[in-house]
Amino acid sequence: MSHPQDLSLREQASAVRRGDLDAGELLTMTLARIEERDGPINSTPVLFEASSRTMLADAPRGPLHGVPITMKDMFALPWRAARNGTPSELIPAAASGPFRRLRDAGAVVVGVANQHELGMGTTGSISAYGPTGNPWNPDHCAGGSSGGSAAGVSARLVAGSLGSDSGGSARLPAAYCGVVGLKLTYGSLPYDRYFGAGTSFSAPGVVARDGADARLLAETLLDRPLARHSGAELRVGVVRDPFWSDVDLEVASAADSALRDAGWTVVELQIEHLELVGAAVLCRLIAETGIPPSSVLATLSRPTRGLLLASLLAPARLVPRADRVRAAVRRSLAEAFTSVDLLAWPCAPTPAPALADPWVSLPSGRTLADTANLRQASIANLCGVPGVSLPVGLHSSGLPLGLQLLAPWGAEASLLDAGEHLELVTERAYVELTPPIARIG
Repeated sequence: MSHPQDLSLREQASAVRRGDLDAGELLTMTLARIEERDGPINSTPVLFEASSRTMLADAPRGPLHGVPITMKDMFALPWRAARNGTPSELIPAAASGPFRRLRDAGAVVVGVANQHELGMGTTGSISAYGPTGNPWNPDHCAGGSSGGSAAGVSARLVAGSLGSDSGGSARLPAAYCGVVGLKLTYGSLPYDRYFGAGTSFSAPGVVARDGADARLLAETLLDRPLARHSGAELRVGVVRDPFWSDVDLEVASAADSALRDAGWTVVELQIEHLELVGAAVLCRLIAETGIPPSSVLATLSRPTRGLLLASLLAPARLVPRADRVRAAVRRSLAEAFTSVDLLAWPCAPTPAPALADPWVSLPSGRTLADTANLRQASIANLCGVPGVSLPVGLHSSGLPLGLQLLAPWGAEASLLDAGEHLELVTERAYVELTPPIARIG
């Protein structure tokens, strides 16, 4: 048998269930590997050895019995308050809704996955725990805000992690780190003790190495089966401008190649009111941004404080306008899904930028990575639909690239069917790519 840390999530679960792998030994090896290898990427800055051993001792014999995972800092745990990437305890310690679903499946939470401060960034370059480095090159961003989840899974520290997605926060890091990142449908599981409970955008997201592992995690969180069907005969809609036209040429080429490999029927289409999505997302996000107490505000980075204080200047009259745009875009997206099964375009428009300079170069010019990333990802959050990033190869820089797929409300299974089909026809070439940090020893 392969080293337990290199097994997939479902392989770990099966080995524990058969008795081929002792869950206590798996936990010990997981904690040891994180301690040994995580330093350069800082994906899991807080470990819970005592609490995780207690959790294992009490774990029910569910589908994830004895499997170690990490959870983003946006979810409260029974033994630890959620801090949202800050130094402050912002949600008191308690069993959050997503935690309960994982606990009841027998999973073992071993640590906190690092994240961008207050979830207000797509790079992971700012956090109370320090920046999160990319396993493929620690000098580059792991993504945000769920960068620790993606980096930890990519580096083979854990086989799965729970993140969240308010504007691409699970999908974008997955694209940067070469793993699968699935955003669930908005409101599809309990939101209590989760920072996303106060927004109309955020949804929990799962990060895993391949589609089957993502399916297992998603089924656990949604508490329902996601029936597996063939992903071979799908109709996939593409919106060329700006999602394909204003991205790094290698990114567009890799995504196009993946569509050809999959053999799906590709339909060129338009989404009405697309040019208004960015403004609507920004207005709505600003309206939903709360200002923390001054004692908390003083501990935040200057960029985050600036964003929070700037939100106070936004006029309230823009909110109903944004809501009208949201309604119109939702209708347009629903109309698109009457003629196609999925939508597809590149997830992150470039490979991961450097942590020291989180800007990207596009055909349209040089811009902040956050601006470009939100353009690619945020329509899923505006409309509440599920989305996934699938690994589709490496850039000439040696950094991973991701293809994004979106599905109708509640159709997570279709996204995973598509991902597993792509893995099949490419002989798992992309999901088996391993970063240098995971090849040690």
